[in-house]
Amino acid sequence: MTSINPHLDHIPEVRDALHAGRPVVALESTIISHGMPYPQNVQTAREVEAVVRAYGAVPATIAVLGGRIKVGLDEDELELLATDAGVQKISTRDLPFTVALGLHGATTVATTMRIAHLAGIRVFATGGTGGVHRGAERSMDISADLTELSRSEVCVVSAGVKSILDIGLTLEYLETLGVPVLVLGSREFPAFYSRESGFPAPLTVATPDEAARVLRAKWGLCRPEGSAGQEGGVLLANPVPSDAEIGAAEMTPHIERALADMKALGIVGKDTTPYLLGRIVEITGGRSLEANIALVKHNAAVAAQVAQAYAGQGLN
Repeated sequence: MTSINPHLDHIPEVRDALHAGRPVVALESTIISHGMPYPQNVQTAREVEAVVRAYGAVPATIAVLGGRIKVGLDEDELELLATDAGVQKISTRDLPFTVALGLHGATTVATTMRIAHLAGIRVFATGGTGGVHRGAERSMDISADLTELSRSEVCVVSAGVKSILDIGLTLEYLETLGVPVLVLGSREFPAFYSRESGFPAPLTVATPDEAARVLRAKWGLCRPEGSAGQEGGVLLANPVPSDAEIGAAEMTPHIERALADMKALGIVGKDTTPYLLGRIVEITGGRSLEANIALVKHNAAVAAQVAQAYAGQGLN
């Protein structure tokens, strides 16, 4: 069922699907505005939506345009996000400011989770999840994605956390927050561009159906009538397709070089991830962008299957 929140605008396709209890997959918009260059960004956004539809679910790309929270975008709105330099990358702290002042904002993983939860969408596909940054013991730079995973009842399907982060500390932090971390079909946690990270999978599921069963158990666990179940989300890590993978041994020096370049430029805060991803594209001659596009589409396919399975298991 759709939210009645007055700040949310659902496109008809998404509104009708939610009312009918059909599977819907949320998609973030930062990957369009800040994650890839034009025109690959808008082309990828359209292709990812097509993948979701091909697997039987309805895509809902989320953004804030003119202060209105959009749950699903039309072609003109996708193009605006892909080309307008005034579109800001907004995390949860920025959402009320962006809405109140009537601005444009592309939603991060955390903000997309929050809006998906408000809209009644249970499954969300992205590229990679944020986490604990390298050197966080000094900078305290920890992504709001992790905090939001502990709050919003949404399953985030990603290729693990971004390999530019401290994966070990991220997994420890997620454990502290009580967030179930599932890996699809592997005993090792993936590292975005690479299928292996050197860290074991906290939990492994064999199929999207098994993942959906975990979601239903979590959100219905010990739920007295009229009350919430176990709050918070689930991270479902889906390894990058093997034919698109850039192995960890090859990627590590590229990441180290990008980190050194970023430090030399004095880039900090929310500008770090867009800079690093863009710099790595340059260093790898575009190979990392190809891997990024492949893994996003793969995640969208898996998310649609999880949403289908979840919708088929009973009431939300």
